[in-house]
Amino acid sequence: MTADARSADKAHAQAIARAAARLLIEVKAVNLRPHEPFIFTSGRASPVYVDCRRLVSFPRARKRLMRMGAETIWRDVGAESFDYVAGGETAGIPFAAWLSDELELPMLYVRKKPKGFGRNAQIEGDFPPGARVLLVEDLATDGGSKMLFVDALRKAEAKVAHTWVIFHYGIFPEGIAKLRAEGVTLHALTTWADVVSAAEVDGLLDAKAIAEIRAYLKDPDGWSLAHGGKVPEKSAEG
Repeated sequence: MTADARSADKAHAQAIARAAARLLIEVKAVNLRPHEPFIFTSGRASPVYVDCRRLVSFPRARKRLMRMGAETIWRDVGAESFDYVAGGETAGIPFAAWLSDELELPMLYVRKKPKGFGRNAQIEGDFPPGARVLLVEDLATDGGSKMLFVDALRKAEAKVAHTWVIFHYGIFPEGIAKLRAEGVTLHALTTWADVVSAAEVDGLLDAKAIAEIRAYLKDPDGWSLAHGGKVPEKSAEG
């Protein structure tokens, strides 16, 4: 690939990520509140909040997102790189169903805990040993929970080297490094950086608000402590 082709490919990827971010903002799956922070159950204070599960009520938005998702997978991994799409219980299941339809692949879903006995005790659906499976969930924070599902699939003799999410926080690089160490690459449609960029370009927030969110993305622990929140213990989230 030439330098011009790489540059064009990168620009196209950025355009998709920002379009996805705008859709998430539009349906309020992404919320920006820098002057009145959200306080999560973990105690962390945050100027931003994401809830991709809202998308189940917005068919036009999620159809566009799934088309974008299929395009990013074809671009990043290849059109013939997978045999199955698997959704992680529970939030990943509807998105795996919609994405498998776009990719024209059969679907599975993975339970958090085994139910019954045998090779597929934790997996719903039928697949042969050695099947190449794409794990799908709605979002990734530090990437910790992904390995629970990856391990279940691998124990059932599937090959899992990639996971895809609609939204990746993009602020916990150590989690992505851990996934990579386990032979898993994370792919995401959009991130907080894309959301902030879209909000800035579209004039959704003033400069001060944008600066606050960028400060959080740079140092989420420090921002939380400075705004009445806590720094939660590391957990196997998203």
